[in-house]
Amino acid sequence: MTPIWLFLHFLGFVMWTGGGLASMVVGLSARRDARSVLQMVAASQANIQKKVIAPGALLVVLSGLILTIRYMDAMTTTMSPWLLVMQGAGLVGALITLLVGLPTASRLGRIDPEGAHADHFDALRARLNIAASVAGTLALIALFAGAMLRSGVR
Repeated sequence: MTPIWLFLHFLGFVMWTGGGLASMVVGLSARRDARSVLQMVAASQANIQKKVIAPGALLVVLSGLILTIRYMDAMTTTMSPWLLVMQGAGLVGALITLLVGLPTASRLGRIDPEGAHADHFDALRARLNIAASVAGTLALIALFAGAMLRSGVR
């Protein structure tokens, strides 16, 4: 049963980070576009956030919890510091994704980038960029720590 949970953990991680990279590329590509195009870009990013990134982050946390419980049951020695780094960075990154990134992207997808809400649109876009950058960095730290854990580095 552990291989299935490990597969789900990896699948969630690919969804989370892959969706984040796709959203980043779409956002960076739209920097030079007219403001009228930004509504479509924001709606696309919101869809990526809702349908790929957030479910991936949630899958990583849930499968990670199951894997941790299984690991603790089988553990005979002390816990690896790499495991703690992976768990901590992954959990904080996923929480930022789910509690900041998802609601911000959803709001951003509904606001008109032109007109009365242009300033609010820009503020939300900046918040999403910061939240996604921090969560993505934490995801990469978790990935690195997981690689070190799997390779047996102490």
